Amino acid sequence: MSDKFDIAVVGAGIAGASIAAELGAHARVVLLEAEDRPGYHSTGRSAAFWAESYGGPLVQPLTTASGAWLDEHGFLGPRSGLHIARAGQEQATEHFMAEFASAGVHVEWQDRAGLESFVPGFRPEWTHGVYEPDCKDIDVAGVHAWYLAEAKRVGVALRVRAGLRAAQHGPDGWTLATADGARIRCATLVNAAGAWADPVAELAGVRPVGIQPLRRTIVQLRTAPVPVQTMPLVIDIGEEFYFKPEHGSLWLSPHDETPTPPVDAAPEELDVAIAIDRFEHAVDWQVERVEHKWAGLRSFAPDRLPVYGPDHGNPAFFWFAGQGGFGIQTAPAAARLAAQVLLGLSSDGLTAAIDRDRYLAARFG
Repeated sequence: MSDKFDIAVVGAGIAGASIAAELGAHARVVLLEAEDRPGYHSTGRSAAFWAESYGGPLVQPLTTASGAWLDEHGFLGPRSGLHIARAGQEQATEHFMAEFASAGVHVEWQDRAGLESFVPGFRPEWTHGVYEPDCKDIDVAGVHAWYLAEAKRVGVALRVRAGLRAAQHGPDGWTLATADGARIRCATLVNAAGAWADPVAELAGVRPVGIQPLRRTIVQLRTAPVPVQTMPLVIDIGEEFYFKPEHGSLWLSPHDETPTPPVDAAPEELDVAIAIDRFEHAVDWQVERVEHKWAGLRSFAPDRLPVYGPDHGNPAFFWFAGQGGFGIQTAPAAARLAAQVLLGLSSDGLTAAIDRDRYLAARFG
């Protein structure tokens, strides 16, 4: 016997959980997760901040649209952001300010004294920067749990240890086989598999769009001085590192993007060393010890924009992937937008300001 659904969603990280929750009120949906629990990979390894500038100006509309929803649901907390630059990077800094200010993002130029007012101990070469006061911390686990709970509330069937093993499309729709031995029939297959998005497409006989997983390392440090909890998220304007306080410790990343197969990512010692070296070239703080380290995967399409919508070759295969490192901060608007595309619905207040054509999978046709 086969279980019958209207829609099967592959992957129960933030992408799969959010779009399943949006679809569940309109269709019979099953959410398939390969691991023992949802969110084991990238969703559970985020640096946990919401910044309108993160992901670039073409991703910013999704982030901005999601901000009010996240704040109203209690998932955003105080932080702010500080983008720092060296002497000689004035042109890059001005360009950064111009492209985000024109989109309505609140950004403020900071001179050396301004930098020092936010974070003590910057090395002399860091001469100016941009303050982003609306940057927030985000409760990643809370957002993910909310969507899983909402999906359950609207009747979505979650199955763990149910990785996709086979997918065949015919005149009557999809027939799927999963790792738990189940056979599932559905009309539409949603690919929300994150780093595994292209392998899922290949399994379903769909041409991959070139989504590449990239490893990102984060290190938790004990430092002297101890970072105050109100310190901003600090991001190098050249995207070589970022760091933020976390309950008396410091979270630091070398902003690495190392191409890798879709795997259970682990930090490399070289990347940890590079992160600490870049941090020590930014501030005159002392690194006392490494408390923890981890890595996650960020998955990008060739143009580094998310991929939403029906596949060019098979409209019954729906992409919801390629969300880089910004999938959590864009989840409310992205999931609503993708669900509207799949269901043929018009935009609403959450998505009205977003150009949906920019993200459609048909651009890879």
